[in-house]
Amino acid sequence: MKSFREGQLVTVAGDDAVLDGIVVHVPSLVKVEIAVVDPERGPVFRTVHPKVLGERSEGGESDEALQRLIRRAPGGGRLGPRSGPAHGRRGHGRASGHRTTGK
Repeated sequence: MKSFREGQLVTVAGDDAVLDGIVVHVPSLVKVEIAVVDPERGPVFRTVHPKVLGERSEGGESDEALQRLIRRAPGGGRLGPRSGPAHGRRGHGRASGHRTTGK
C-alpha cells in the first residue's frame, strides 16, 4: 500500500487524462486531498482514493499555481468541517446573568 505525505508531487489518473497534483492532506488510508488543475475550472481541491495516485519526481508547469491555491486555503490547505476560522471557540464565555422584569 502506498503512503502519501503532505506536499508530495503526484499524478492523478482521471477518466480521460492524467493530471499533475500536490498532496494537501491525508485524512485516512482511503482518502487523499489533493490540489489539481481542472482543465475547465483551474486550480481546485479534490478528494481521491490513493489507488488513482502515482508519485512523480519532477515539477510541472502548474505547480506554482497549485502552491498558491494551497497557501490561500484556510487552515494551511486542510479541508473539511474543522477548517473554519472559529472552530473550537465559543461565542460567549459565560452564561448571562439574571434578567429583571423591570419592577
